[in-house]
Amino acid sequence: MDIGLLGALNVRENGTSIAPTAPKPRQLLALLALRADQVVPVRTLIEELWAGTPPRSARTTLQTYVLQLRDLIAAALCRGADSGAVAAPSAKDVLMTLPGGYLLAAGGGSSDIREFERLCRQGCRAMDDGNLTGASGTLRRALDLWTGPPFADVSTGAHLAVEARRLEESRLCALDQRIEADLRLGRHRELLAELTVLTSRYRTHENLHAQFMLALYRSGRRGEALLVYQQLRTFLVRDLGLEPSARLRRLQQSILTAAADNPGTPSHHDDLAAPAPGGGLARAL
Repeated sequence: MDIGLLGALNVRENGTSIAPTAPKPRQLLALLALRADQVVPVRTLIEELWAGTPPRSARTTLQTYVLQLRDLIAAALCRGADSGAVAAPSAKDVLMTLPGGYLLAAGGGSSDIREFERLCRQGCRAMDDGNLTGASGTLRRALDLWTGPPFADVSTGAHLAVEARRLEESRLCALDQRIEADLRLGRHRELLAELTVLTSRYRTHENLHAQFMLALYRSGRRGEALLVYQQLRTFLVRDLGLEPSARLRRLQQSILTAAADNPGTPSHHDDLAAPAPGGGLARAL
């Protein structure tokens, strides 16, 4: 079974989609696929589908949805079966009823979430080892697995919503690390367009703004780097009643000081020069 959840729901058995069109069966499949090869308790499934206010018929209705999924699985298994081959598993072998809940057996297939998390771990290890090129490439492959928000075309209850937030945070961390690797590789100008979009989308994310300021400064655009700081500060003070962190204020001061000391060209001030491998943005600030 191949499972895609980083975007639209895409679950395939033998290359055939088993995703139903009705909203609640899709929601059920998304949660089972998210926790593939694990027993998902009936109580958890009911909480997800009916948001804490289940009808009295909830268990019976859940069983109906399971049967609908098994019908789709059975059809996919039939289409993929070869004549004369070893007997294929039944739909009940793929979507199993076990004590306390249900289990969707992936059968060793692919999962975009598991692959994303594997690549993120590999990329972070490369960063720790000072392999910036490897880290950038690996984290880029991890991020390329995303085709949209998690469970993009699925109604989400409490459990899927929490997982969606967790995955989005993991994506943002991977993005932050990949950009840091690219900064340390000297790819300042290549990052400008991307960071323009990201700082507009994540208006309070200080590290992305710091990375944008560094990329602008190292591209010889000091005034725009200072403007990024000012815009962030205005937003934080006006909407949240907060000042930028001390780390970000130090970066702004470094740009001001370097501009005063050397108005013609980008400075090699310690806080602004591209950090050596093994450094990191925090050290650059």
